[in-house]
Amino acid sequence: MKKNKILFPVLILLTIFLSSCESELNNKFTFRNESSGKLFINFRANIVAVPIGKTVTIKDVPKGTYGFSTTYELPTGAVTSTVEGDASGSVVFNQSTRVLVLYSSTLSEEGAYTLFATLTTSEDLTIDEGPTGP
Repeated sequence: MKKNKILFPVLILLTIFLSSCESELNNKFTFRNESSGKLFINFRANIVAVPIGKTVTIKDVPKGTYGFSTTYELPTGAVTSTVEGDASGSVVFNQSTRVLVLYSSTLSEEGAYTLFATLTTSEDLTIDEGPTGP
C-alpha cells in the first residue's frame, strides 16, 4: 500500500513533465510577392494564390520534408519568360521552422520577363562532416 502512495505521485509528475516537452509546432511557410504578376504556389496538394505586393503565410505546417512549386501570371507586355532561383524545390520543417520565399521580377523593353525567387529558412544548414584531418 505504501508503494502505491509513492508511485502514484511520481507517475503524475512524470506525465506532466513529458507532456510539457511537446509544444506547438509553430512552423510557418511564407511567400512574399514583389514581382509584377500574381503567383500560385502548389504546396501539400493545395494551391495558394499570392497577389502582387502581398504576403501569404501557411501556419502550423507538420514536421517533415515537402515539395513546392510556383506558377505565375505574365504581366502585360511580356512575350517570353524565365525563372531564376528557388521557385520550386523541397523544404524541411522541424520544430518552430520558418521558411520565406521572396519573389521579384524584371521586364525588359523587348518583353522578356524574369521571375526571381529566393528561399531562406530558420533551420541550421550546417553539415557536420566529422573530422577532416589525419
